[in-house]
Amino acid sequence: MKKINLLLAAASSMLFLASCDSYLDKLPDDRAELNTIEKVQNLLSTAYPDHSPDFGLEMSSDNVTDNGRAFVAQPSQERYYRWETVETTGNDDPRSIWSSTYTAIGTANEALAALDKLPQTEQTKGLRAEGLLCRAYCMFQLANTFCMAWNPDKANEYLGLPYPKVAGVSVDTRGTLAELYANINADIEAALPLLNDSYLGVPKYHFNARAAYAFAARFNLYYMNYDKAIEYANKVLGSNAKAVVRDYSSYIGLAGVADIANKYVQSGENANLMFVTSVSQAGRAPTSGSYRRFAHNYTLTLHETYWASMPWSDGEGSKNTTLYLARLLYGNTQQIRFPKLSEFFEVRDKISGTGLPHIVDAVFTTDETLLVRAEAYALKKDYTKALADMNVWAQTNCAEKRGSDLRPTFTETSINNFVNAVDTVPAVVLSDLARGFKKQMVPQGFTLEAGTQTNMLYIILQMRRIETMFQGLRFIDVKRYGIKISHTVDGEKTPLAFEPGDLRGAIQLPQDVITAGLQPNPRKDN
Repeated sequence: MKKINLLLAAASSMLFLASCDSYLDKLPDDRAELNTIEKVQNLLSTAYPDHSPDFGLEMSSDNVTDNGRAFVAQPSQERYYRWETVETTGNDDPRSIWSSTYTAIGTANEALAALDKLPQTEQTKGLRAEGLLCRAYCMFQLANTFCMAWNPDKANEYLGLPYPKVAGVSVDTRGTLAELYANINADIEAALPLLNDSYLGVPKYHFNARAAYAFAARFNLYYMNYDKAIEYANKVLGSNAKAVVRDYSSYIGLAGVADIANKYVQSGENANLMFVTSVSQAGRAPTSGSYRRFAHNYTLTLHETYWASMPWSDGEGSKNTTLYLARLLYGNTQQIRFPKLSEFFEVRDKISGTGLPHIVDAVFTTDETLLVRAEAYALKKDYTKALADMNVWAQTNCAEKRGSDLRPTFTETSINNFVNAVDTVPAVVLSDLARGFKKQMVPQGFTLEAGTQTNMLYIILQMRRIETMFQGLRFIDVKRYGIKISHTVDGEKTPLAFEPGDLRGAIQLPQDVITAGLQPNPRKDN
């Protein structure tokens, strides 16, 4: 019995009680045999992970800070914030993420194996594409959580993750990050020519073609294949990006939190490409008093995010910015949010009122894909096209400037003048007045040219920070760009520092997984 079979078994409700081999011998949905297209299609609908890394990645990023010991935090919340090993087993903790995601991979592998035995049609080709993409997406999520950022200089040195490809056959070694990314890339490239949306009843809860290309664009950006990132983003955005991204002006005047939250995750919103539902407290954390100690608060909002002094504002403050999102914030001094990731509670016991918290996460949107393309253009030094995408973002995210009928626009000169005039944030922030968006960067595995390229990427990364708030992607950007961040802790004199290439960026594997024999993520002192 291979040791890592135990890891895959961890996702079942009978955690660790069934034998390892019996789990792999059993189809994930208890079907006697996957002998029809309909059965495979139904099975693939469960090949998406039902737990999300959003909460842990967000708590690890610079999107949260410490409100003080007078407020309550959850145990895993503080561990993530401190970049420490999380040993609890809640819905948002490593054990749940690992188990859920590897179960989804096992499901995808069962479906792919069944497809090999069925007559090959256009529908089976589409189903194969979905199965390959589900496996690749799951592995990409695991990589972003439990591995270091892609770095071609260290990819053969950094640890990867087990990549099961054959139904019922375990993998008990991690391999390298280079091998992991090569496997993800191979699955994506094999899937894209097979895409077929015709069989999808609810396309935006599956890998429809536009979502698939958005995934491919983001993956290739992280993989530093910038031409491919642009090629795939073009297939999502078409010839008129402004027509397919979210128009935030339509959110102004909505009745309140519920209306905004519902509108954000509407399937009819063209900007939404794919949703994944998860059992998670990520929607609760920005609002609940039980999570209030570590949060996105007024200080961060004012100095670093929505109300910060940026090219779309006339200084700090809620009234000085043209950003629509700055007018759509809710909460209190300790917890401020735009209600994009609200909780949908599933009642399991009506008498006791207990159940499960869920989120509907727009994991791929045209808004983020636009910024993927802008970043890729900037990294290729194609500044004209990068600026065009940045200006699309400004036109759809910002209102007119005061005393003008014009929205903010960017030029190479205006960006350079703005960024050059801003002080760089210290690696360890000791005062709120020292906060800001311009943080020291040591990119991992690539270099930036001083001047226009670096300055443009400061603005694009800030756009990404705002666009992906509460979804965990900011921490991945911190890892990719080696952004120096620090977390203050109430009662401790020295803030905690996160350095470029920090090994703690790879969240530690669940203890059960390590005990089962898989190599843990290294730390500086081991």
